[in-house]
Amino acid sequence: MGCAHKNPFDLHFLLIISTILSCFVAASATISEVNALLKWKSTFTNQTSSSKLSSWVNNTSFCTRWYGVSCNSRGSIMRLNLTDTAIEGTFRDFPFSSLPNLAYVDLSMNRFSGTIPSQFGQLSKLIYFDLSINQLTGEIPPELSNLQNLETLHLSENKLNGSIPSEIGLLTSVQEITLYNNSLSGPIPSSIGNLTNLVTLYLYINSLSGPLPSEIGNLTNLADLCLDRNNLTGQIPSTFTKLTKLTYLNMFENQLSGEIPPEIGDLTSLDTLSLHTNKLTGSIPSSLGKLKNLTILHLYLNHLTGLIPPELGNMESMTDLEINQNKLTGSVPDSFGNLTKLQWLFLRDNQLLGPIPPGVANSSELLVLQLDTNNFTGFLPETICKGGKLENITLDDNHLEGPIPKSLGDCKSLIRARFTGNRFTGDLSEAFGVYPHLDFIDLSHNKFHGEISSNWGKSRRLVTLIMSNNNITGAIPPKIWNMTQLGELDLSTNNLNGELPEAVGYLTGLTKLILNGNQLSGRIPAGIRLLTKLEYLDLSSNRFSSRIPQTLDSFSKLHYMNLSRNKLDERIPMGLTKLTQLSHLDLSHNQLNGEIPSQLSSLQSLDVLDLSHNNLSGLIPPSFEDMKGLSYIDISNNNLEGPLPNTSAFRNATADALAGNRDLCSNTTKQKLKPCPLTPPGIKKPKKNNNVVVWILVPIIGAIFILYVCAGIFTYYLRRRKTQTGDNNQDSETGESLSIFSYNAKVKYKEIIKSTKDFNPNYLIGIGGYSKVYKAKLPGLIVAVKKLHETTKNPEFLNEVRALTEIRHRNVVKLFGFCSYPSHTFLVYEYMEKGSLRKVLANDEEAKLLEWSKRINIMKGVAYALSYMHHDRSTPIVHRDITSGNILLNNDYEAKISDFGTAKLLKTDSSNWSAVAGTYGYVAPGKNPKLDLPIT
Repeated sequence: MGCAHKNPFDLHFLLIISTILSCFVAASATISEVNALLKWKSTFTNQTSSSKLSSWVNNTSFCTRWYGVSCNSRGSIMRLNLTDTAIEGTFRDFPFSSLPNLAYVDLSMNRFSGTIPSQFGQLSKLIYFDLSINQLTGEIPPELSNLQNLETLHLSENKLNGSIPSEIGLLTSVQEITLYNNSLSGPIPSSIGNLTNLVTLYLYINSLSGPLPSEIGNLTNLADLCLDRNNLTGQIPSTFTKLTKLTYLNMFENQLSGEIPPEIGDLTSLDTLSLHTNKLTGSIPSSLGKLKNLTILHLYLNHLTGLIPPELGNMESMTDLEINQNKLTGSVPDSFGNLTKLQWLFLRDNQLLGPIPPGVANSSELLVLQLDTNNFTGFLPETICKGGKLENITLDDNHLEGPIPKSLGDCKSLIRARFTGNRFTGDLSEAFGVYPHLDFIDLSHNKFHGEISSNWGKSRRLVTLIMSNNNITGAIPPKIWNMTQLGELDLSTNNLNGELPEAVGYLTGLTKLILNGNQLSGRIPAGIRLLTKLEYLDLSSNRFSSRIPQTLDSFSKLHYMNLSRNKLDERIPMGLTKLTQLSHLDLSHNQLNGEIPSQLSSLQSLDVLDLSHNNLSGLIPPSFEDMKGLSYIDISNNNLEGPLPNTSAFRNATADALAGNRDLCSNTTKQKLKPCPLTPPGIKKPKKNNNVVVWILVPIIGAIFILYVCAGIFTYYLRRRKTQTGDNNQDSETGESLSIFSYNAKVKYKEIIKSTKDFNPNYLIGIGGYSKVYKAKLPGLIVAVKKLHETTKNPEFLNEVRALTEIRHRNVVKLFGFCSYPSHTFLVYEYMEKGSLRKVLANDEEAKLLEWSKRINIMKGVAYALSYMHHDRSTPIVHRDITSGNILLNNDYEAKISDFGTAKLLKTDSSNWSAVAGTYGYVAPGKNPKLDLPIT
């Protein structure tokens, strides 16, 4: 049987039909892709006609005109690049199934939120996937491991958490993984060692923990490895020696321990090696000298010991060498002279010794040289600023000596310089020049001599000038007072003379003025009052005379003042009593006279007070008992008399701090003062004491009379306020009235009585010290009615009304109205469903529902209310009885403070005294309820 013959026409016909059908199918598919993307776009919350996606419309050719969209040869979408288009949306409606040919997805630098859907793992043709710099949360879906063609995975700078899935090791084609700057935790999976094509791995700024997997050594194509700023522990695996293509190795700010593997010296492609801020021990491997291409070596803040290997001088490409803050010993190798490209050299805070080798200054590119806190000796290299680019030099706390090299004295590039704590010598006026960029210089604790040059006034950017503890002589040059940019001037412990001019007031930016230990004389200039930013003032141990200026009250930020060991006379000025931030005041060893101002007690921040060795007389003011913060006092060698104030500072004062006052008395034996007299019962006091009693009683009686008048005025004011601001509703049957000022409905007295059935115990919801609280259902409103006991004093009722009419805050219970009548006195509040915090905590079931987040919110609410009452009102209010019983909660556990019966309105322009009030058990320990105490 032969083969049948086929007609060629039939074959052509079938081919045409097949082509038409495939085109129809492709067209249908592309329409589906378009509709799917438009549907996803409709979920974005911030797209406007001017946005980049305004080109996404139905009647245009999406492959050529849609922003960020590219198609393959068959017209199907294969590339979606919407980076930095300000999209706000999620991936909940992303058309995964409608875009099967996607190979490139870049949605970075937008505001996508929510989680990464696992369906991204279905895009099997994906090669490039970038969702970085968004606001994505949740974990990395393991399903991404299905992307077998993926070469780039960027998920950095989001809010991803959880661990890195071990399935990541299945992405065998991947070359770049960046997951940095998230909140990822747990270990680095060992499966990552399967990614042998990996070139870049960035996992920095996460919370990864555990040891470094040795399998990382299998990544032989790796060029960039950044694992810094995590919590990784353990040793650096020796397998890292196989990473021969590595150029960047950053593992700083972890908790790595053990020694640096010598094998790292075989990674000859390394450009950057940063292992700082770990717990590495042992010595620096000499093998690192083989890293000829290394430009950055950071090993600081570890526990490295031993000598600096001379081989480090072979790193001829080195620009940044930082091995500071370790325990390195020995001298700096001469081979460092080979580092001619060096810009940053940090050797500070080690135990290095010997001279600084001249070769350290061989680099003409040197910008920063930090050698402080070592044991270096000898002279500075002459060419230390060879290239004229040196900006920062720190040499403090060594044993260096000799003159300042000319290259450094003329180094106009300097910005910061520290020379303190050495033995440098030379004439100060010749050793230093003009530095147009200098911001900070400290020359203290050396052996410089001569006078201060006027050239310092030409350093226009200089903020901190410290020259203390030298042998400087002469007067302070007038040009110094033109340096208005100065923030700190310290010329202390020298031999400066002359007067302090009024021009000192030009330095209005000063926060520290330290001139103690010189021979300055004359008056303290009145112009000093203009230094309103001053925080620290020390003019002690000079020869200033005359009185202390009266205008020092302008120092509102001053916390330290020392005017001791001068020849200041007359009285202590009242201006000092206004320095409310002052914590240290020393006026000792002067010639001050008169009494100690009682207003000094207003310095509530004062910790140290030294008034010794003056001519002060009279009693120590009793108001000093208000100075609860005072911890040290010295009043020795004056003419003071009478008893010591009853404060810890005086009780704990030593005999030396009180000696030299003939008429001071104390009943504390160790203070070696004569005992204070005790008046026996029944014996009449001397006439002098009677006068004292009269002087005390007359103001008290006058004050009581004034308070009585004020109380009458206040009662009249309240009655007028009720008629002006409230709805005064009078019941025609009873004649009793209720003042309503926060509730819109007209509420009659009888409605309150009716709703509580004449205050029937069945409606009782709480009992307090001077009241009972009832629940009342009024038309459209449930309120709490606080009925005061008949024995309750009227001031407590008025106190609460006054306090609550003054307060409007979400965390203070709202007062709707009040009734004051002989038969009934009550207040009407908003009803708090959960009752008091005490009641909730006493109920085991309720307490279990009070989870930590609710407890924190309760504490915040109380804190907000107290902050408002104490600090945000022109007339502060002190509650004086904050207890769990006076904190009420609504159904949302929102806290509101109640019960203002003991509240006190403070006067801001005077001291405020108060008897102890409130609930025992909540009063501060050690307070005697019989004492009157100041409110501070």
